[in-house]
Amino acid sequence: MFSSPFPEENDHAHASSITLSDDAGRTLECYVERSFSVDEQEYVLLLPVDSPIEIFAWQGEDDEEEAVLVEDDAVINQIFATAQAVLAEQNLIVKHTAYALTVAGDLPPVDESDIFTLEIEDEEADLEPEQLQLLANFYYEEEEYAIYTPLDPLLFFARISTTGQAELLSPEEIKKLQPMLEEYLFNEVD
Repeated sequence: MFSSPFPEENDHAHASSITLSDDAGRTLECYVERSFSVDEQEYVLLLPVDSPIEIFAWQGEDDEEEAVLVEDDAVINQIFATAQAVLAEQNLIVKHTAYALTVAGDLPPVDESDIFTLEIEDEEADLEPEQLQLLANFYYEEEEYAIYTPLDPLLFFARISTTGQAELLSPEEIKKLQPMLEEYLFNEVD
């Protein structure tokens, strides 16, 4: 997964789509943003049809309070109904999809006061901070949670198998193909 260099205004009315599946049997419907072949292998750059969301738990005291991404499926399953109810007030439908939680519906306009910048600490990679838009806060069993959506689109890079199924690439495979991908995308923009 990585952020898109493409503008969000892409017209998806006539775009083809692919459904990704995870090991738990969940699916994620995606638009095909780009496709290309390398050594007779077809690759696709995919953008989820629905908007991705991330849920953070606020932990700590006052000045030491820290947002911790909720990644544990057991915790997500516990708080899911509450998150659904809170976002339903904004006419957003929460979906427990493959690889990311998503919401269907129109996101509210971006308000500068609702933007949260997440510093990503990774010693091996020099990653840019991620900006997220606050959608809602809620409490579950006296713990505060916040639901955000990334301002940059969430993209997946996959190969098309001989059976026509999309298979996500591992981070190592993406790193190996990155120079070819960048060259292809650079040539497309020219």
